[in-house]
Amino acid sequence: METKEIMTSLGNPIIRHKFTADPTVLVHEQKVYLYTGHDEALPDRYEYVMNEWLCFSSEDLIHWTEHPVPLKAKNFKWASGDAYASNVIRHYDKFFWYAAVTHATIPGKAIGVAISEHPTGPFKDARGSALITTQMGIKLGTDNFDPSVLVDDDGQAYIFWGKNICYYAKLKENMIEIDGTINTLNLPEFQEGVHLHKKNGSYYLSYGYEFPEKVGYAMSRSITGPWEFKGILNEIAGNCETNRPAIIEFKGKDYFFYHNGSLKHGGSHRRSVCIDHLFYNEDGTMKRVIMSSEGVSKATH
Repeated sequence: METKEIMTSLGNPIIRHKFTADPTVLVHEQKVYLYTGHDEALPDRYEYVMNEWLCFSSEDLIHWTEHPVPLKAKNFKWASGDAYASNVIRHYDKFFWYAAVTHATIPGKAIGVAISEHPTGPFKDARGSALITTQMGIKLGTDNFDPSVLVDDDGQAYIFWGKNICYYAKLKENMIEIDGTINTLNLPEFQEGVHLHKKNGSYYLSYGYEFPEKVGYAMSRSITGPWEFKGILNEIAGNCETNRPAIIEFKGKDYFFYHNGSLKHGGSHRRSVCIDHLFYNEDGTMKRVIMSSEGVSKATH
């Protein structure tokens, strides 16, 4: 596929020619890189059909460039498919892509990690095996969904993930191995879709809250807790039962990425990524995000 520009000045959703879901967002060299899942279910199918992830970039959050598909679920040779929610980060001048897929030989979902020298890929399996599987002390009734990785100021990396229970662990310096034990967090009505970010010394853990999913969040002064639940950040997104937040600061402003089902023939299995502004209170808590059709204005210096 050739790279092409997409004009999205008409507001939300920001990508309109394909169904996109589960945003993960990276700021690199004055560009925003948006990575999404790709909902491919036909309108008469009420199940997730997701085989690949997509990549878009923008210098202003209005004009987006679509790049060739950087990663497919079956690029993990040990996976049977299903390109579920993921997280892309930059560390050691490399780009690491943590993704939830279905394991071919171990029951349940698994988390793999791919690596690239460039933000647009191509990405390749960094291990040749899953980073996290259900054989690693994952409790019955939970699963390995929706990874989120944060590298703390001291260089220590942590990965958070989960379904019904939120798990977290340290990563080794190579970023592709778990370091030590897997721990759990007790978060109110935790479903899935965890996203971590840090601002002004505080850690923020946003996630799918209740079902259908709102987005709730907790705060902490330490990445290992204790975490204090702060309330609802985003309401139920239209006719879509799920949500997956991604939060960035770009050119001096804060932004909240999420998905809804607002495109024609859209819904819970045909979702679309949106952006709205995010604002903080003086005490560091986040104000409730106002979802809009207008979206955001052009990001400038």
